Amino acid sequence: MRNGIRRNQALFDPPWARAGILLAVAVFVTLFLVVPLALVFWQALEKGFGEYFAAIADPATLAAVRLTLIAAGVAVPLNLVFGVAAAWAVAKFEFRGKGFLITLIDLPFSVSPVMSGLIFVLLFGAQGWFGPWLAAHDIKVIFAVPGIVLATVFVTFPFVARELIPLMQAQGKDEEEAALTLGASGWQSFWRVTLPNAKWGLLYGVLLCNARAMGEFGAVSVVSGHIRGLTNTMPLHVEILYNEYNFAGAFAVASLLALLAVVTLVAKKAVEWKYAAELKAAKGREGGQ
Repeated sequence: MRNGIRRNQALFDPPWARAGILLAVAVFVTLFLVVPLALVFWQALEKGFGEYFAAIADPATLAAVRLTLIAAGVAVPLNLVFGVAAAWAVAKFEFRGKGFLITLIDLPFSVSPVMSGLIFVLLFGAQGWFGPWLAAHDIKVIFAVPGIVLATVFVTFPFVARELIPLMQAQGKDEEEAALTLGASGWQSFWRVTLPNAKWGLLYGVLLCNARAMGEFGAVSVVSGHIRGLTNTMPLHVEILYNEYNFAGAFAVASLLALLAVVTLVAKKAVEWKYAAELKAAKGREGGQ
């Protein structure tokens, strides 16, 4: 009996230990997350709102914002389609090369973004494998918008798939098989069973994919050429402004990226809360039955 009580007591940390852990976490979050984020907005607004909005309204800044939105607007839908298809194939079917596909999905996580950008230069650059053919047909990929989009797609394509694969595997195949038994076609089973069950994981993956697409620096830096007003995304424009000692402009653009990060975190938390509430309601209905 006493041994059982001692084991139960061992499951709980003493109050001083819990307080110390919470304090350490609070200090870490404050120093490495809250303070840098607050510093960005403080530096951006240090010279007043007039200077801030002037930096945002600069044509080069607007061009960087527009290019960032274009890259994310192309990369996110493509990765959405790929992620859903890959997760559906991996979680619901058995086929040869399944492990190899999963390895390819994880490839951008293990390869440096700079290296991925260099690969595109070696493929589509003037001296690359396809460079002479592209030049002969007057097609520009590197140091142009297509190269930036390609680099963004590459570094972001695991996010949707990696969110959906474990979720679909955990859900199993029972509901799809039941739908097929009742006469539903494969597409009907996918649209009415598989996709609705994975909707919160899908939205979560899209949010992460979009945040990474807009904040990507390494791969885009290699393929962009840093042409002001043409091939600079927002992160690259921040670097150029900072190197030119235009700190107000650099922090103003950086504040837009920070604001995007905050909005993404809020949306992410909302998705998690909604999913938890829906899961709790489902368990309550099962318990009532």
